[in-house]
Amino acid sequence: MPLSEHEQRLLEQMERALSADDPKFANAMKGSRHGRAARRRLLVGIAAVVVGLVLLIIGASTSRIWLGAGGFIVMLAGTIWAFSPARGAGTAGGQPPVGGSRPVRPGKSRRSGSFMERLEQRWDRRRGQW
Repeated sequence: MPLSEHEQRLLEQMERALSADDPKFANAMKGSRHGRAARRRLLVGIAAVVVGLVLLIIGASTSRIWLGAGGFIVMLAGTIWAFSPARGAGTAGGQPPVGGSRPVRPGKSRRSGSFMERLEQRWDRRRGQW
């Protein structure tokens, strides 16, 4: 179900406020650079799986066990490569790790709190209007 015009305007307003308040975080949430890297890793992994499968079939059809085993290892490595995150990328989408907590930066806590307070105040005002 698409958003109404009012909801779209509110969403755009919140996005602009976030970009103005914390541009570094807003840029990190766009994720265009990480998306391309993830796609590239997936394509390389799929190619490795296909090459490994071909080696496995050739090894099995020619009775060369070492070629079949090598093909299986290439397939396994391709699968691991495709579905593992890139080094230094952290977790996908800029989310904190599942079991951990976000690191708190002293300079950012005041700004994040004021942004959230403004959002809550806007929410309360809008809720009172309806």
